[in-house]
Amino acid sequence: MRHGRGRTAALYSSALLALARNKTTTTTTTTFELGNLLLVSAVVEALSKNGGSRNLDEDSIPICESLVLQVLGRSSLDVSKKVDFFRWCSLRPNYKHSAKAYTQIFRAICCRHHDHEIIDLLNSMKRDGVVLDSGTFKLLLDAFIQMGKFDFALEILDHMEEELGRSSSCLNFDVYNSVLVALVRKEQMGLALSIFFKLLEASNGNDDGSCAIPDAIVCNELFVALRKADMRDEFARVFDKLREKKQFALDLWGYNICIHAFGCWGDLGMSLSLFREMKERSQGSDGSFGPDLCTYNSLIHILCLAGKVKDALIVWEELKDSGHEPDASTYRIIIQGCCKSYRIDDAIKIFSEMQYNGFCPNNVVYNSLLDGLLKARRLTEACQLFEKMVEDGVRASCWTYNILIDGLFKNGRAVAGYTLFCDLKKKGPFVDGITYSIVILCLCREGQIEDALQLVEEMEGRGFVVDLVTMTSLLIGLHRQGRGEWTERLMKHIRDGNLVPTVLKWKANMEAYVKSPQSRNKDFTPMFPSKGDFSDIMNLISSHDMGIDIGPDLKADGHQDEEFPSSDTDPWSSSPYMDRLANQVNSNDHSIQTFSLSRGRRVQVKCVDSFDIDMVNTYLSIFLAKGKLSLACKLFEIFTNMGVNPVSYTYNSMMSSFVKRGYFNEAWGVLHEMGENVCPADIATYNVIIQGLGKMGKADLASAVLDKLVKQGGYLDIVMYNTLINALGKAGRIDEASKLFEQMRTSGINPDVVTYNTLIEVHSKAGRLKDAYKFLKMMLDAGCPPNHVTDTTLDFLEKEIEKLRYQKASIKRINKDDSS
Repeated sequence: MRHGRGRTAALYSSALLALARNKTTTTTTTTFELGNLLLVSAVVEALSKNGGSRNLDEDSIPICESLVLQVLGRSSLDVSKKVDFFRWCSLRPNYKHSAKAYTQIFRAICCRHHDHEIIDLLNSMKRDGVVLDSGTFKLLLDAFIQMGKFDFALEILDHMEEELGRSSSCLNFDVYNSVLVALVRKEQMGLALSIFFKLLEASNGNDDGSCAIPDAIVCNELFVALRKADMRDEFARVFDKLREKKQFALDLWGYNICIHAFGCWGDLGMSLSLFREMKERSQGSDGSFGPDLCTYNSLIHILCLAGKVKDALIVWEELKDSGHEPDASTYRIIIQGCCKSYRIDDAIKIFSEMQYNGFCPNNVVYNSLLDGLLKARRLTEACQLFEKMVEDGVRASCWTYNILIDGLFKNGRAVAGYTLFCDLKKKGPFVDGITYSIVILCLCREGQIEDALQLVEEMEGRGFVVDLVTMTSLLIGLHRQGRGEWTERLMKHIRDGNLVPTVLKWKANMEAYVKSPQSRNKDFTPMFPSKGDFSDIMNLISSHDMGIDIGPDLKADGHQDEEFPSSDTDPWSSSPYMDRLANQVNSNDHSIQTFSLSRGRRVQVKCVDSFDIDMVNTYLSIFLAKGKLSLACKLFEIFTNMGVNPVSYTYNSMMSSFVKRGYFNEAWGVLHEMGENVCPADIATYNVIIQGLGKMGKADLASAVLDKLVKQGGYLDIVMYNTLINALGKAGRIDEASKLFEQMRTSGINPDVVTYNTLIEVHSKAGRLKDAYKFLKMMLDAGCPPNHVTDTTLDFLEKEIEKLRYQKASIKRINKDDSS
């Protein structure tokens, strides 16, 4: 050796002596193995010392593949020492590493994640003309994927395909599984889908299994990525292609992913069909394949999204009897669904059960309950819940305070909401851009444009971006006041270099389109053609059914009637109601939902990416607020011809304006087009329908529409109650309006000032002055602050009371005269 003597030198001498004897005399295999073992031990000991490979004597050590493999296989030797030894051997004359040696060093490197050495060794392998097998390449790919270095993984793939292309070999299919996972996690969805479909094409005509397809884990990774990216068409295409392969079958995770994805995208029928298929497969297994808690959570979630909260509550009860215990996600999902559908009492009951079972509600659960209570006009309970939230140690977020501020404004406590907003600004990071947007919207509705613009300037000064939501509120507020200098004001107060120029450019283009002459061929063509009229509303609603009807053996409340026992339900099933829902779905009809639990919004997002439809809705709101219905219709026509797809808010705005003007046939045409475009109706759509039928004097039909809505899983919010009470009252059906008022209170929704004003008015005009006064007293006792409409209504009530007193006085005077 070059550096030192001692024990290492003695080991070398013993090992070389044993090897020499093996060459000169006839010895046993054991003697040779002993010498080889001593030599490996000597090399390992030398490498372990400071200096590493510099402790080795290149003239004394016979380098061979066996020695290299044994040294590289020693677990006691550090990876860096192994790499050092591997490179030292590479410099020896007349020696080249074999494929086995490269595989061994790659295994050592991958175990310790020394990724910086891999590329150099690959280049060395290329110089030596060594070709590794696909298994080793897969090892490298998996290592890079686990480390999150997807660029290196793709570089390994390129190198591998190049090497295998030279040798005309076929790449092992399992390698592509790792590649697909790498591409998916790197969000290279286009390339991942391209490789995926090529692999499926390569397996065509090989249903015997001779050519495999990506395994279930890879397919699930792809499904999850497509779901997160909202790539619906690609998701459906991958799903359909895989279903064509006989040798592919979804696993439990795959079923849960697809059930959740299709349900969130509105295809409730497909989700229920997959649930039925999962149950059928679980019957032929040991039961471990059946629906799990994740399946039930997804089903409850998508039923809530489809507006079928009543069904979701029944499935929730079945879940607790199926052997699965609800977790925190289950409670959160069902509470959110109940709050959005105004089932506040059910939400509070489940919230109490959640705490009783030892689950601590988080910020999301409290926010959902706060939002639901405030929308149901239960302000006192909302404030008490917020106090409980603070006592339980749950930290309130900006979103919590946004819900409180918005709820105070909408519950007639504008001063309290603005005071809370001012206090939060002083305390730290408790307000954000959304908070400012809420307050600015309220100020614009009250006509306080100057104060709103000052808040915009303050918002910019604090670093919050004035987004499209705030911009829309300002535009509508300025146009309602007839301010022509709105462009200069926006340029002065909003310094965003991207949003304002885009708005101005959009406005210029829009005005140019509006001023363009109308084609004479379209002068007598109805913009919204339809068959029939607005009174045929029930036929349209019936045609929108999803194929999940309430059969004769199922009551409207979801419970089975004993007179009509079900013949297609397994009596031993742990989920009989879910089985019934799934069995009633037509396997060939996976339609999109026709009722949405969420209301349509004027502005969907807060960026310029979805600028077209958002700005269409903004300017529609402006024109419709100013009464310029013809301009709004032209704007709608221009952008639909340009390929901009309207959303629920667009249709609802147009239909509402037609109804207010009395153009019921045109409103019917809008509703027809909305249904043809498979745009789900929301509660605002039904509000417009009820309002239109009420103006037409079709109170009976309005009640039938209401019943249809409830049977389809819909709900009534406070606006719907107020609309229907007004429609029934004006139709002279005062008793039914009073019953609906009581139903509203028992459902957990507190009446607001609009409700009381409507009841006082309809009872006054019907001559039922005592009842009108009773509702006035109820309004004052409930602490509901009156508004200017209340004053007008009370003036009318006072005149009616005076008129009644005068009539009574006249009757008494006449009676006295007769008696005399």
